[in-house]
Amino acid sequence: MHNFAVSLDGFATGDEQSLEAPFGHAGGRLMGWFMGTRAFRSMNGKDGGSEGIDNAYAAGWGPGIGAEIMGRNKFGPQRGPWENEEWQGWWGDNPPFHTPVFVLTHHPRPTLELKGGNTFHFIDATPAEALAQAREAAGGLDVRIGGGPETVRQFLAADLIDYLHVVLVPIVLGRGVRLWDGLESLEDRFTIESATSPSGVTHVTFTR
Repeated sequence: MHNFAVSLDGFATGDEQSLEAPFGHAGGRLMGWFMGTRAFRSMNGKDGGSEGIDNAYAAGWGPGIGAEIMGRNKFGPQRGPWENEEWQGWWGDNPPFHTPVFVLTHHPRPTLELKGGNTFHFIDATPAEALAQAREAAGGLDVRIGGGPETVRQFLAADLIDYLHVVLVPIVLGRGVRLWDGLESLEDRFTIESATSPSGVTHVTFTR
């Protein structure tokens, strides 16, 4: 799990998510540190961007990843049965993953194949079942848990994450979806390190 931002009060996304507001009322405040980096701009085919510690962490997002698992709310804002299977996610016809992606949902739909090696599989599965499928598709590379917070929390609760990079952003959201609920004593499982950035965020890594 890379570059997962949370507010000071533990929220990883805001309230009132919609098509126009993927992070709800949080807007771009959680990921502002990331979007200005050279790594992020390069990911989107652009030049320039900041260097330094934020960029170093941001650049670790892609190398060595063979598959991704994400929750349905990261793929899109719809709830319940799919109203429109033409929806292809927030990222256009060539998303940045370039791997097989497994979307956890109680409402599976046909596999979606897009440009750049992006293949979205919609599965109704437990974290362990999803991880087994993703590992097989990853071809010996790592599996990234892409979010959102409920998905990450489920994988942490099942003890299926070996590396967790959380970015503590100095904002208070007050409402939304929290990351840490139900994960008391999580720190006992990991070696924890932290590094502060001039941008104001703190990078915290949890490693086996």
